[in-house]
Amino acid sequence: MSGLFSAAEFRRRAEIHLQSTPGGFLQFGDYKLNPGAELALEGMVLRDAAVLIPVVDHGDEARVIFTQRTSSLRKHSGQIAFPGGKLDGAETPEVAALREAEEEIGLGRHFVDVIGHLPSIPVLSGFRITPVLAVVRPGFVLTLNPDEVEAAFDVPLSFLMDPENHITETALFRNLERNYYVMAFEDWRIWGITAGIVRSLYERLYE
Repeated sequence: MSGLFSAAEFRRRAEIHLQSTPGGFLQFGDYKLNPGAELALEGMVLRDAAVLIPVVDHGDEARVIFTQRTSSLRKHSGQIAFPGGKLDGAETPEVAALREAEEEIGLGRHFVDVIGHLPSIPVLSGFRITPVLAVVRPGFVLTLNPDEVEAAFDVPLSFLMDPENHITETALFRNLERNYYVMAFEDWRIWGITAGIVRSLYERLYE
């Protein structure tokens, strides 16, 4: 189907989904792989954070921007991520995601059209992450902040929304066996919460 993985079709599906009062995080992504995993979060104090899912409009074939965190960071160094970070003060997730994208990779917010956000996802690293969905207009030039980002790259939306590319692996995390998704694209290995968010998008919008 022509245009199935265009930014316009992504927006259409996202708007329909967001208007239909979608369920919470337990039904999707990593939590669907790990029933009862939320029990490990009991008693944890979670900090609010947001990530931007930037879907770049390239006509019929949209692409999604990812970053590789610099190896000098104290937490999650070298990992593949979406632009994002902690909320400052009374920021909304949308404002925080746009600010972090500007600070991390120089993505000007005037290129970004926010669609809305998915329900927040609590994670064992101590954050409550809100994925903010957005369509990005071409013409931007990225400028990476070397203190936070080592590289930026993009992946076709069609690749990310193909379940054949969603591999599951298992590892011990804090003495708990956890199942998680891995998506290998060229030289990049997308895994952890980032891959979990991608899988959740697939299950919500394209499954």
